[in-house]
Amino acid sequence: MACPHCSSSVVAFPVPSELRDHAPADEAAICTRCLRVAPAVDAGIDSIPDGPPDLAAVDPAFPDGDAGIALALLCGHLESFALSRASIEALVEHAERGGADVLAFLERLDAPDAAFDLDRRRTALLDLL
Repeated sequence: MACPHCSSSVVAFPVPSELRDHAPADEAAICTRCLRVAPAVDAGIDSIPDGPPDLAAVDPAFPDGDAGIALALLCGHLESFALSRASIEALVEHAERGGADVLAFLERLDAPDAAFDLDRRRTALLDLL
């Protein structure tokens, strides 16, 4: 189980049906290092374990449940903010409906090796929200 972009470990998760339009596949994986999201099969994962994903393995800032999955997918879209604006807005809304504070999440997220500039994306999201 490795990220197809940087070969670091990944956390796989099933994508809830209401979020599938914003995911690369019905089963996805987020990299613990670069925070890119890819289809689970591209990360070498044949089947997703039962139960909720352990997104805390990526960063303890991730909440549990669908809100955490929405934020994982959000991270996957932050590399190309301009091209993914509609998905970003939908994922932020979904995470907030699930009880997550997206801005607090982004403040706590510790991702020095993310595929995107986290500080710039925080600023862009502040402008968006």
